[in-house]
Amino acid sequence: MPASSRRDFLRITGVAGGGLALAGGFRPFTAHAAPPRPSDVPFVPEGKATTIWYRTPADETHILQEALPVGNGRLGALVGCDPADDFVYLTDGSFWSGGRNDTLTDDGQLPYGRDDFGSFGLLAKLRIALSGHSSDTVTDYRRQLDLSNGVVSATYRVRGDSYRREVYASYPDDVLVIRLTGGPHTGTISLAGTHDETTSGSNGQLSFTGNLANGLRYAAAVTAVGTGGQVAVKEDKLSFAGCRELLVVVCGGTNYSPDAAKDFRDVTSDPLATARAKVTAAAHVSGTRLLKTHVADYQRLYNRFSIDLGESTDLQRSLDSWSRIAVRYTDKSTPDPELEAAYVQYGRYLTIVGSRDWLPMNLQGIWVHNNTPDWYADYHTDINIQMNYWLADPAGLGESSYALARYCVSQLPVWTDVTKRLYNNERNRFRNSSGKIAGWAVAFSTNIHGGSGWVWHPSGNAWLCNSLWRHYEYSQDREYLELIYPVLKGAAEFWQARLITTTVSDADGTSREVLIDDTAWSPEHGPDGKGITYAQELAWELFEEFKTASRVLHRDTDLAADLAAMQGKLYLPRVSPKTGWLEEWMSPDNLGEITHRHLSPLIGFYPGDRIAADKSPADLLKGVRELLTARGMDSYGWACAWRSLCWARLKDAEKAYQLYLTVLRPSITNSNGTSANWFDMYSQGSYTIFQIDANLGGATAAVEMLLYSRPDVIELLPALPDAWAAKGSVRGVGARGGFTVDLAWRKGKVTEVTVRSVGGTTTELRAGSFRKKISLKPGKSVTLNIS
Repeated sequence: MPASSRRDFLRITGVAGGGLALAGGFRPFTAHAAPPRPSDVPFVPEGKATTIWYRTPADETHILQEALPVGNGRLGALVGCDPADDFVYLTDGSFWSGGRNDTLTDDGQLPYGRDDFGSFGLLAKLRIALSGHSSDTVTDYRRQLDLSNGVVSATYRVRGDSYRREVYASYPDDVLVIRLTGGPHTGTISLAGTHDETTSGSNGQLSFTGNLANGLRYAAAVTAVGTGGQVAVKEDKLSFAGCRELLVVVCGGTNYSPDAAKDFRDVTSDPLATARAKVTAAAHVSGTRLLKTHVADYQRLYNRFSIDLGESTDLQRSLDSWSRIAVRYTDKSTPDPELEAAYVQYGRYLTIVGSRDWLPMNLQGIWVHNNTPDWYADYHTDINIQMNYWLADPAGLGESSYALARYCVSQLPVWTDVTKRLYNNERNRFRNSSGKIAGWAVAFSTNIHGGSGWVWHPSGNAWLCNSLWRHYEYSQDREYLELIYPVLKGAAEFWQARLITTTVSDADGTSREVLIDDTAWSPEHGPDGKGITYAQELAWELFEEFKTASRVLHRDTDLAADLAAMQGKLYLPRVSPKTGWLEEWMSPDNLGEITHRHLSPLIGFYPGDRIAADKSPADLLKGVRELLTARGMDSYGWACAWRSLCWARLKDAEKAYQLYLTVLRPSITNSNGTSANWFDMYSQGSYTIFQIDANLGGATAAVEMLLYSRPDVIELLPALPDAWAAKGSVRGVGARGGFTVDLAWRKGKVTEVTVRSVGGTTTELRAGSFRKKISLKPGKSVTLNIS
């Protein structure tokens, strides 16, 4: 994050002054001053922009698979672009039912249902109907998502006249914008809630408001401005006639507040008044100026990173994006490097439009099509929310990580209170058997109201901290570290209280005392057990992170020293003499599913650093490889992404690449894979559900093949597949230790690299047998030619 932006963020949150502001820098849903309007914007023109495109509108009955997503980090929408009857499904990231959910079930766990835990939901549906634009009159139709400019559009002709519509969610103006040009346009606009609200029309707007059972207030509003025609409210619709251009502006939101002390509600907020004010303000700005403002803001993030994996053929480029995905899967011998690079940029697009300064992305990002999403579109804390943010820093989008950090900070008071009151309940089989309790814990699922659901997940706090820590490693931002420090400290204190002592025998027969985790479940299979590898590795990583945080901030040195001593006594997993795999439980036997989707015992290899290809014993690395091999080369999208990342760290380029392509395979007849709109689909047998983690984890795997880093090492092209080897480049890759990297290659060899410091000072640059120590002052760079 640039220094000026960081100062503004810290001023808003109060962290810079040493206090912990639980509102954590969220931009509240309130009216705000008009954003600055750029005088000129370098739009990327057609033909040069990276796009995904189609020859038909989205089918509303397959909205999750076909509609294109837009968003501004708070508002999200799925857009169909049907000329005659267009639909827009609108969400707000805080539109959640449920609450604190702090009453235990009979077995000491936490309820997990829509009425108690709650669910993310759909705020509104908007429809635009145009007269005379039925499918039998439309020709030359093209629908696309322009990743370079951040805009969804559709173009077509009706009886020789050209029409265009563009859709985007503006972060600066905090509204959804739909602009129809080419006219004349005649038709209607309707707006409907999803909980039997009554839509009313007045003062040139349609709007509705309501309250969920948990007291959350919400509202949505739409207005339209026509050029060369008329727009009027007619009962519960907006009617327009003869408009050469029609500008439609939509907004909605809730009175959610990320402040536990206020029970996550801003009682002074009026969502209806805010939505009306925002659409009114934006409608007074021309469509061209709104678009320029949006594109300038979007490109500020998007243009930080570029990737070139080689050239595709003219035939490949001529295919629409769904056909291109299908052809790439069926013709495995012919790479499509531009498609494979575009998938990375699509992941970046989803991150930009799905995660700004509101809540973090959930299982479905911020896009749902109903109020009954699978797993409530919650925050799963045993891989999914973590994977959602693996891409951000490597792909030049570190600011997006703040959404997760602010969320954890805002939830921390409730998490701490509930842990103190409920975790050691005698019915909870995962309780601390020592009777000690400190810090905070969560269950496998969390909501936005401080609530946890399903079963307790004692290692979840450590994994969340690992995700927060990643941004510090990439940025070396001390002020960010101050923000997350209470979260780190609370998790560390939980583990200080939780670990228990046992005796183990080493290979030579020597007995020794070690510290192990209490009873827990290795996600999401097998029996409960003590000292599971997943927990041991995460505790080790957490202690390592806290030691560094304590040293950098000069805080809690006694606690850090105690944790360092405990870290030295942690039982560390072994390679099983029976299976040859890294053990998942403190047993030489495999106690679960061989090809299980989770790679929990490999968490110390990725995303962790305790095990590394260049520094760990050969037998340990062999155990990692054997376990990874046993898990297989096929699974759900996010599981394939995780496998690809692990193979990349083992420097097995072809296996990493094969799994990357498996993420991209087409989802057909309810199978796992990529849908027409490139959302990743998770098979539920008779149907599929969108899960965004695979989109973001898959894109991360592609970047990991090109660059590996940890705080003291940057390795170039560690797992470059043959398909990308001829010639390529990548610019703006984040590297842990506080650097960004530009690199180019030819015939599989690095030709040039530029390393820039964004806070780091020293690292070792590696490329094959090449080794060079680099020392830089923050803000400085060095360019090396390697051949």
